[in-house]
Amino acid sequence: MEKILWRRSLQLCDQQRAWQDSPEGRKMLEFRKSLPAYKEKDAILKAISQSQVVIISGETGCGKTTQIPHFILESEIESVRGASCSIICTQPRRISAMSVSERVASERGEKLGECVGYKVRLEGIKGRDTHLLFCTTGILLRRLLVDRNLKGITHVIVDEIHERGMNEDFLLIVLKDLLPRRPELRLILMSATLDAELFSSYFGGAPILRIPGFTYPVRTQFLENILEMTGYRLTLYNQIDDYGQDRVWRISKQAPRKRKSQIASAVEEALRSADFKEYSPQTRESLSCWNPDCIGFNLIECLLCDICENERPGSVLVFMTGWDDISSLKDKLLSHPILGDPGRVSLLTCHGSMASSEQRLIFDEPKDGVRKIVLATNIAETSITINDVVFVLDCGKAKETSYDALNNTPCLLPSWISKVSAQQRRGRAGRVQPGECYHLYPRCVYEAFAEYQLPEILRTPLQSLCLQIKSLQLGSISEFLSRALQSPELLAVQNAIEYLKIIGALDKNENLTVLGQYLTMLPMEPKLGKMLILGAIFNCLDPILTVVAGLSVRDPFLTPMDKKELAEAAKSQFSNDYSDHLALVRAYEGWKDAERDFAGYDYCWKNFLSMQSMKAIDSLRREFFSLLKDAGLVDSNAITCNAWSHEEHLIRAVICYGLYPGISSVVHNEKSFSLKTMEDGQVLLYSNSVNARESKIPYPWLVFNEKIKVNAVFLRDSTAVSDSVLLLFGGSISKGDIDGHLKMLGGYLEFFMKPAIAEMYQSLRRELDELIQTKLLNPRMDIHTYHELLSAIRLLVSEDKSDGKFVFGRQVLKPSKISVMATRPALVSRTESGPGGDNSKSQLQTLLTRAGYAAPIYKTKQLKNNQFRATVEFNGMQVMGQPCNNKKSAEKDAAAEALQSLMGGAQTGHEYINQMSMLLKKSKKDHY
Repeated sequence: MEKILWRRSLQLCDQQRAWQDSPEGRKMLEFRKSLPAYKEKDAILKAISQSQVVIISGETGCGKTTQIPHFILESEIESVRGASCSIICTQPRRISAMSVSERVASERGEKLGECVGYKVRLEGIKGRDTHLLFCTTGILLRRLLVDRNLKGITHVIVDEIHERGMNEDFLLIVLKDLLPRRPELRLILMSATLDAELFSSYFGGAPILRIPGFTYPVRTQFLENILEMTGYRLTLYNQIDDYGQDRVWRISKQAPRKRKSQIASAVEEALRSADFKEYSPQTRESLSCWNPDCIGFNLIECLLCDICENERPGSVLVFMTGWDDISSLKDKLLSHPILGDPGRVSLLTCHGSMASSEQRLIFDEPKDGVRKIVLATNIAETSITINDVVFVLDCGKAKETSYDALNNTPCLLPSWISKVSAQQRRGRAGRVQPGECYHLYPRCVYEAFAEYQLPEILRTPLQSLCLQIKSLQLGSISEFLSRALQSPELLAVQNAIEYLKIIGALDKNENLTVLGQYLTMLPMEPKLGKMLILGAIFNCLDPILTVVAGLSVRDPFLTPMDKKELAEAAKSQFSNDYSDHLALVRAYEGWKDAERDFAGYDYCWKNFLSMQSMKAIDSLRREFFSLLKDAGLVDSNAITCNAWSHEEHLIRAVICYGLYPGISSVVHNEKSFSLKTMEDGQVLLYSNSVNARESKIPYPWLVFNEKIKVNAVFLRDSTAVSDSVLLLFGGSISKGDIDGHLKMLGGYLEFFMKPAIAEMYQSLRRELDELIQTKLLNPRMDIHTYHELLSAIRLLVSEDKSDGKFVFGRQVLKPSKISVMATRPALVSRTESGPGGDNSKSQLQTLLTRAGYAAPIYKTKQLKNNQFRATVEFNGMQVMGQPCNNKKSAEKDAAAEALQSLMGGAQTGHEYINQMSMLLKKSKKDHY
């Protein structure tokens, strides 16, 4: 083997020298020598040979991303170690991995896939002799699952480490633990801008190398200078960004309001203390009504028009917050006589979820006389370089996922970028010649920015990360994360662990369950993996593959501004059963039929579907099927896997199994309905959900994939489910305080029924859980040995009339011969434990709101002995509690008194029914 490696190393050495001696090779070397990184080549290679960890901070444009991996490869080949050299260079985004690998391969005079390759999700070009692999961070983490010691890898380079993504921070902990076991492994951390000392101290004082960048001078204009220079006037009304009719709520939230947004509050003090005396009265007036919440579509249009008509040649890069802003601004610019003229302007977009072929267009030089304008997210800050950019417009914001650990809700909100990011954006204008940067915010706002962005691990949910920690057998989750560069807050970690326990991925001791072990094999969110696994077990795999793939890509349903009604009509033809997920299945199946007749493009055009998303769903379906085959859950027999794929009720149940505990109760009012979740109270549906267009939903529950907090909490997509589906495919069931009372999710979800029926549901649920467990332990087992159980379950979920008859407030309970309510013992505490919540107040509110009533009102009086007594009012009734030591306890006691009154207390069954009938008088009228 040593002789083979030696011969291969000599061969690589000869090939490299031949290229370097060729005219093309010499020309390429001259270009490489012009890069600042090349001047530091010897120092970099020396540091890597002497230290196990090296930190390299190189300014934008210095060439570190392409040159440092190339230096290492060249050096190893030159030293006749090329055959045993294996370098992995991670990039935070797929477009970076692909474009950088292409560049390095061309510098070596090779085709991609020879010495240099790349691997990203769903795509990759690498060969047997690939010694330098560019990949996304997630790909390296997947490798660590099967190869804890990275056997055979000689160098790991982690690029763009300053972005502090979740995967990067996780990778650093794993690599830090790995280094003592692999003393010959070299780790190189690279970044354009870096808090270098933080990383150096984390790795025990690792050496830091700094490479100066080369950029041409960039003239910087902040908002006050832009207004002064152009004479543009800001008013309260010309700043409102036009997102089109389908996003009316986004327009309305920009209007001035009493309560300031997070964006406005962050810079309020800076604006108040700013001094604009040197500027004209018109500019000062404009600045006084500047709205920080707006991007400034009209101002951007004005600036772009001015650049196109009056400035020298050069491409323009416009930094926006996200896809909504990019697509809406693009539509606006396309209707402009100059900016929308393809003979004068090439208008392109750049964001993370674009197809690779589209992303490559932004690197092409435009035709003579045509100015290229690229609307981009922060992906264009450091991950990619568009060489011909001369003008940059910076809105100063980026979409950032933050996480409200108290409410367990992710929030996707625009937030101010850091100073470092603003400098990166500015630097993009000085790559090829002196440039111009227009910051669309005042200088005082820039001065108020944080120096660096908050790491993702501190601001996002941690479920997938916790699962990875357990799959790599890294011990206690909390203890492992405490070793991070910056540890997440304990409550966020506890929420993630609790979620994984609820969905059955972890047991009570935080160990992986059998289901959890399977979930670690699937590179997706745990809930989507869980849905996929049950779809495979229940032989309805095809539609579930579509749902899971569809939830992993951008929404394929398009809503153009000028064709909103037509688009909604097109989507409604796929939805007649209160489910976004089933609508997606039908849309995809129609597209596949059209594709067979070579009419896929026409089908997408007619039905307002994204061809790109449909193709991505198709690719992911194949990938997911392959992963299930590798896990042994399916074989190649598509007929067996899809025996029950046409049973819509069963598909709905499998969707519920995956998305739980994403559950919302449907509360019907006189003319419409409202939705409530445990953490958030009332929530709304996204406007493009099929359920948002319904005035009534004849189901008691909605399961949802994602809720997101913008101004209110919105459910992105949802499927309506019946009681039977939730009882059999939701969370674990526990007995309530009376016979026939079942609870789920710690008592938040409650069901009331005859004791015999309750026992039947519990028995079926136990047997179903046993079936799933047995199948996962023995993947080749034929589930038809459980024929009777499966028949009973399929019958129950298909025959449930979905009227929510087990939900309190939709039906009056009839007492059994011996009144359970009359004989049940009193609660341990009047104000603390019990069904429906943590205390009597939340229990009472739960009971009333589910019955369609307004929340109860409390009135508290202080008595002469300094004690407090509260009265609670609801539905025309008043109930008074006992005197208590403080106001809070008094309100709880009044609620407990009301609950005892409603739920029977020591009264007879007949009295209980009379009182319950009075309470539910309106509810009966609504629902029967």
